Amino acid sequence: MTADLTTSESENTALTFSVSPAAAGERLDAFLAARVEGWSRARLQRLIEDGDVLVNRNAVKPSFKIHDGDEIEVELTAAPAATFFPEDIPLEILYEDEDLVVVNKPAGMVVHPAAGVESGTLANALAFHFQRLSNAGGAGRPGIVHRLDKGTSGLMVVAKTESAHEALADQFRAREVFKSYIALVHGQVERETGEIDQPIARDPRNRTRMAVVRAGRAALSLYKVRRRFDRFTLLDVELKTGRTHQIRVHLAWLKHPVVGDGVYGAGRDKTVPGSRVRSQIEKLGRQFLHAEHLGFRHPRTQEALRFSAPLPAELQALLDALAGV
Repeated sequence: MTADLTTSESENTALTFSVSPAAAGERLDAFLAARVEGWSRARLQRLIEDGDVLVNRNAVKPSFKIHDGDEIEVELTAAPAATFFPEDIPLEILYEDEDLVVVNKPAGMVVHPAAGVESGTLANALAFHFQRLSNAGGAGRPGIVHRLDKGTSGLMVVAKTESAHEALADQFRAREVFKSYIALVHGQVERETGEIDQPIARDPRNRTRMAVVRAGRAALSLYKVRRRFDRFTLLDVELKTGRTHQIRVHLAWLKHPVVGDGVYGAGRDKTVPGSRVRSQIEKLGRQFLHAEHLGFRHPRTQEALRFSAPLPAELQALLDALAGV
């Protein structure tokens, strides 16, 4: 460690830094990149954007200029497995050119290796199917520009080149990417359309979860009712930001948690009357959340691209059961 900071570490996952006068004025991401061994600036920026880095207990941007005496808390998520290797896993590819790939990720597939998950991920599959992918996200995250939860299916864009990765990441940061999901939630959502503008950060009481936190990162979700069922509402949800678990956290905050969400659902799945529907929800093994539409500018040609992915069969079957089909 250099002389201008002090650190403490717990179980090799949490770091704290106290900023000295010599480091005052540095960008937060640059400060951490110079001090956290084995972590690239791009990966640290993702941590900051996900709310895993707090300055004086507040979430800030990677470009935040630190001050003398600032206390910085860093929660390091597990690095990709050192034994990362390509795997012949089938992929549903909707589009491919020399710059990027658009895939339809199935539920149950983790996006990249992490603690306890060394294989079977989207990253492992991508490394097998494509000879060239960007490495801006690190060796274990080839081409990965953004993420979907393990239990969420749907569209993802993957970068083949470093320039494409940078351009796409810039669009995500500038909120220029169109991301629309379909979600089935518990209860009757009162308004036909609405927005949830609530900041999100790590839950102070449970660091494995996210929560609406006053000092968290700005998060905005727009929703529109697509269809109503008895005791359920089908929503279109457009993300204007990309916080971890954003839709699930926001809808749970609205008191309408996503069906099948064992983390944020507050046990609502078990209270569903009617054994047939309750049984189908239990069999899902995932949350009813699907990244249905994705739109962005091509990183090289600037052409506007828009993609759609149909609802997976297991989710459609649940809707049919609710409709009495």
